[in-house]
Amino acid sequence: MIIAIDGPAASGKGTLAKRLAAYYGYRHLDTGVMYRAVAHVMLTAGLDLNDEVKAAEIAIRLDTRTFADPALKSQAVGSAASVVSALPKVREALVRFQREFAASPPGAVLDGRDIGTVICPDAEVKIYVVADPRIRAHRRTLEARGRGEAADEDAVLADILARDERDQKRSIAPLKQAPDAYLLDNSHLDIEGGVRAAIDIVEAVRAGRQRV
Repeated sequence: MIIAIDGPAASGKGTLAKRLAAYYGYRHLDTGVMYRAVAHVMLTAGLDLNDEVKAAEIAIRLDTRTFADPALKSQAVGSAASVVSALPKVREALVRFQREFAASPPGAVLDGRDIGTVICPDAEVKIYVVADPRIRAHRRTLEARGRGEAADEDAVLADILARDERDQKRSIAPLKQAPDAYLLDNSHLDIEGGVRAAIDIVEAVRAGRQRV
């Protein structure tokens, strides 16, 4: 089974997907971290984020061992990743890896912003996670401060809104809910509540029910 987790609610979405994968004994892939890794290399090297050729070369040579680098979680890298992810050649370089990962047994949970619409349109379960932008900004600010980073909540909110708009309007793989995706609003759910809600959705699909 392939479970696709999408949506703009980046804060907490990855943890939800990871917990869901652990619950079912599936493998987990945060596709967003791949674009963050490319962006981080670009920023570190002082390259133009819109240099599609350079970005694609980096994507092809991407070392998965770098995915755990805490630097990839910074606000600057996240914003840069939104720019890099809109480059066609970068997406082309990473899509094959993502699809092969999803197709390998015993099952997989992938989270990102185009899993259910582009990467795995035939996924058995699709969940679109949303949350109020101000709540997302508050959560992300606390996360950043927890890592010892200085973070202004208003600036974080502005960045979130700008990124959402950029991703929703990009010509390739825009951020949107797949027609057959279940909507999960975790604005007022802690991680445990979000995981429980996601499991309920998966179990409903497995049972052949149309409603959760």
